[in-house]
Amino acid sequence: MKKSILFLFFVCSNALFSQKVTDSISSKKLNEQRQITIGLPPSYEKHPNQKYPVLILLDGDFLFDPFQGAMSYGYYWDDLPEVIIVGIIQNKKNVRETDCALDKTTGLPTEKGESFFEFIGMELLPYIEKKYRTAPFKMIAGLDTTASFLNCYLYKDNPIFDAYISMSPELPTGMEEQIPDRLTAIQKPIFYYHSSADGDVKKMRNRILALDEVAKKINKPTLNYRFDDFKGASHYSLVLNSIPSALYQIFSVYQPISTTEFNEKIATLTSGYVDYLAKKYDVIDKSYALKLPIRLNDFKAIEAAILKNKAYDEFDKLAQLAKKNYPKSMLADYEMGQMYEKKGDNARAVKSYMSAFQREEIGDLTKEMMIDRADDLKKSLPKKGKKGKDEPVVEETPPTDSPPSEVIPTDAPATDTPKPVKKP
Repeated sequence: MKKSILFLFFVCSNALFSQKVTDSISSKKLNEQRQITIGLPPSYEKHPNQKYPVLILLDGDFLFDPFQGAMSYGYYWDDLPEVIIVGIIQNKKNVRETDCALDKTTGLPTEKGESFFEFIGMELLPYIEKKYRTAPFKMIAGLDTTASFLNCYLYKDNPIFDAYISMSPELPTGMEEQIPDRLTAIQKPIFYYHSSADGDVKKMRNRILALDEVAKKINKPTLNYRFDDFKGASHYSLVLNSIPSALYQIFSVYQPISTTEFNEKIATLTSGYVDYLAKKYDVIDKSYALKLPIRLNDFKAIEAAILKNKAYDEFDKLAQLAKKNYPKSMLADYEMGQMYEKKGDNARAVKSYMSAFQREEIGDLTKEMMIDRADDLKKSLPKKGKKGKDEPVVEETPPTDSPPSEVIPTDAPATDTPKPVKKP
């Protein structure tokens, strides 16, 4: 509900977040110039080594802005990654009908549809990959006629697209049986989303429901499948419901650890909290070809799970991850300090916090915080000149009243600049 309510806001404000340029490509397959619209991520110029997933939009005339707005809003909250959006202009002289011509018997592209099919795979994608920094993960989306057409890419043994967003597809004869067969046969990981609504065109809706009835029974780890049937929506208004739902499905594993994920998947573990975190980011890398540093909020979530379950030895492994992701920061020493402190080795905890003090601040970890923690623990250590204790002597500094505190995960993004509070 929250995504739907805010959708109009981020459609109107998407220009604040990313670049939008018009381009054209000379197509030998189509024997014409085709106009395209490119949306570059906000960070494209700032991070010259970063690569981005690609989203190809059929019906780019009217789908570009809502998709760009949804991506911009999701990126703002760190729920969605930045992507390169490519909208194909198809509504001048209604060329979408000839672009997407399918054989009534086979359901395969025919006449100009065959040329348009090859244009996307053999000309457009290579053009985008050559001109821009693209990651291997590719998506395609369309509505009714174009939604039906995009399904044809699934007929290849190794489809060029990894994710499909098919909104109220106008399926040709037999496609409702063929698509589940293809989803079952394809070996590579596939994200497949399609949708309808109770106010959708009836003859189209019945075929879509038939497709879902078979596809939802497919049980294979490489298929991420979702069907939405929206209540109170029409053929056209279902688009504004489908876009955020599809994007949040496709990029669900990308999102930071939420309170729900923490409570249902992490806090219930008996061990392996750090392994869970490492695996999460390994899946992001393998699924989207995105190499991300582990978010600070996700480190905090694992800290909270370790503290909750008193699995203090795992702080050692968490410190190793911290050193790998933020080698110049105080995070790794801070994690080691927590381990020693919770295990009662206050002398080593003080050393770790003082070592952290020498490194760069990160997030809400500050030099003052490290000094406060060290000073608080020094009160338990023997004073200089006292005998009968084996613990190392540590020079005293004025104590503070700031006790260590456990951190629980939140849904707010970890950033250096304040942002509005993300409500549940």
